[in-house]
Amino acid sequence: MVVKKSDDSKKIKKAVTGENEEVEEKKKSDKESEKKEVDEEEVEKVKEEVIKEPQITDLPGIGPAVADKLDKAGVFDMMSLAVMSPAVLADTAGVGAAVARKAIQAAREMLDLGFQDGTEYAKKRENISNITTGSKAVDDLLGGKGIESRSITEAFGAYGSGKTQMGLTLAVNSQLPKDQGGASGKTVFVDTEGTFRPARIKQIAEGLGANPEKVLKNIFVARAFNSDHQMLLLEKVGEMVKEGEPIKLLIIDSLTAHFRAEYSGRGQLADRQQKLNKYMHNLMKIAETHNIAVYVTNQVMSNPAQMFGDPTTAIGGNIVGHASTYRMYLRRGKQGSRVAKLIDSPNLPDNECQFWVTDKGVGDDD
Repeated sequence: MVVKKSDDSKKIKKAVTGENEEVEEKKKSDKESEKKEVDEEEVEKVKEEVIKEPQITDLPGIGPAVADKLDKAGVFDMMSLAVMSPAVLADTAGVGAAVARKAIQAAREMLDLGFQDGTEYAKKRENISNITTGSKAVDDLLGGKGIESRSITEAFGAYGSGKTQMGLTLAVNSQLPKDQGGASGKTVFVDTEGTFRPARIKQIAEGLGANPEKVLKNIFVARAFNSDHQMLLLEKVGEMVKEGEPIKLLIIDSLTAHFRAEYSGRGQLADRQQKLNKYMHNLMKIAETHNIAVYVTNQVMSNPAQMFGDPTTAIGGNIVGHASTYRMYLRRGKQGSRVAKLIDSPNLPDNECQFWVTDKGVGDDD
């Protein structure tokens, strides 16, 4: 019996010892995991400090109250502030001229806005994305990949030439993966003529085998009722990007409709061109700052002084012509086709091609 009691006590001691060892192991494991979590938190903090970009409030003389005023005026980032003039910044933010100059100088130094060699500039352009038009022929006309980001692509032509259809096709294609000719992003569509049709978007999406409802949800549409409203909507695009929307394409259909209607006659031509000039420069700034592709359609008129050849001329004159990176003239072709003619580009030769408008959007003749 004594032996049995001894055996039992040994068993109890062993069980207790085993439990204690388990408890110790658990404590040790908890400490290690806690230490690991702390280490991971520290790493994340370091990452955030490294990744964190300079904010407007980091500039001298720009506190939260001034930053709030700038935010309401559409100045959301350092780049927008750095390219402002001291007088405009002083008026917008309600600060003195000296403070405005100091803040702008500090922003320019932080962003290093000086010159850079061609190799560095080429590296900067490596993140440019392209969106296919749906037609290989038109893509080849534009360099092989379609329209590009950080650029304004203008398409002008008479009614029925395919300008809006190309825009609607681009709005769908922008959501495709990059390896399929898209930009994996969303689209903003500024409609000045009431041309946006959800049913057509769904039809094009179905032709690609995409989910029509999902495609339509990724397109933000705004109806501009006058030129001032049209200009205001550009500020809204900047706000949306700031809020985290992955906008990769901005479509304006059409660019000059309101400007043409509101400023009629030679007496108002100078005012119209100046306002249009400001709008085009804001477009260029949005395209460059946020790496967005901009596609605009433009109306045309007939030049009565031209005796021979095609009298069709784009509205907006040299102001729009100089601001657009790529200019295409669209017209009707034979047997229901359309013809796209590249008339201006910084790196491509003048050329033309044929494309078709089908149920699936813009495409080639199969």
